[in-house]
Amino acid sequence: MTDRIGHDTLTLADGSIGKLPDHLLIEIFIRVPVSEWAETSCVKKQWANMFRGECLWQAALARTFPRAAQAKRWPGPIPRGLSRRRYIALQVSKQIFSLDGEMDEIVGHAYLFLKEQLELSTMPPPSGVLHGTIIDQFIACGKSRDTAHELASQIWLAVIDNLEENEQTFLLLKRLALEGDVSCHFETLFISYLFLKTY
Repeated sequence: MTDRIGHDTLTLADGSIGKLPDHLLIEIFIRVPVSEWAETSCVKKQWANMFRGECLWQAALARTFPRAAQAKRWPGPIPRGLSRRRYIALQVSKQIFSLDGEMDEIVGHAYLFLKEQLELSTMPPPSGVLHGTIIDQFIACGKSRDTAHELASQIWLAVIDNLEENEQTFLLLKRLALEGDVSCHFETLFISYLFLKTY
């Protein structure tokens, strides 16, 4: 049955739908559920290029998050990024933090910043530097120090909760627990991680 569906998709891609101009394809794609975008982008090289380009993400951002177009640039160390990154940041804020307000995009970008620093770096910066960067971002956007600290702590917990469970994560959490820069949160998280891994 799946071979038939795949064959039908390829027939559509090569046939009538494959002849549509890019702006109409974009209007179609932004109405397809996000969970199917990766699969859709693999159907045709032209479509893959559209998913890599800025136009599709601008349209998706405008359709899914209409207030995002009115958002102003913000000061601080964490940049806003192009439409694709903004779309992902807003999805993160909506799905992980259940936010829907003026701080939602900034929280999403802070989450992506921290996750990238922890996952992509072989030796990420010290936790105090990362925590301070996130706090500075929220203070630059007008939040009080206490609110900024609370938001940064929530972001740390969400990122650590969403890290892939592997040896690299284990070593990262161990290093954070031994640093002791930010607070005893990391020691607790590391012990919780060890406890969960044993069961």
